[in-house]
Amino acid sequence: MAFESFFRSNYPAVVRLAQRVVGDSQVAQDVAQDVFLAAYRRFPGDYEHAAGWVRVAAVHTALNVLRGERRRGRRQLLVQVVASLPSAEDTVIERERRADVRRVLRRLPRRSAAVLVMRHAGMSYAEIAEALGVKVGNVGTLLRRAESALRKEMDRETHS
Repeated sequence: MAFESFFRSNYPAVVRLAQRVVGDSQVAQDVAQDVFLAAYRRFPGDYEHAAGWVRVAAVHTALNVLRGERRRGRRQLLVQVVASLPSAEDTVIERERRADVRRVLRRLPRRSAAVLVMRHAGMSYAEIAEALGVKVGNVGTLLRRAESALRKEMDRETHS
């Protein structure tokens, strides 16, 4: 019963993080299943410290999915459905921007990509620190370095 409670309380956040990375709700749910299966094996009966681990694992697993798609040449990145219908031009620009960000995220070090995705998903510095196993005071530095690396890679992407 402990795992079921752990799963129910953490599943939405894990899916949300994975979806931010992969951009597809079905793939995000598959990622979440993989993450919770790994957590079940890794923390048998003791899920007290697993909440942060599953969040980081969600980001890493989702990044692996993107990297795997790139290696196989099957980039199928979907744009999230929005309530208002944007113009065709806006849709294309947004799709390209998201694809660019995802492509760059794949090239960043795993920890940098993870901290960016977690912060963009709305996680607090304290939650990120717990998930990564670092001090809260270090999160800002990690985030700034990751943002700098992202900007450099985006510049490289646009100038190549």
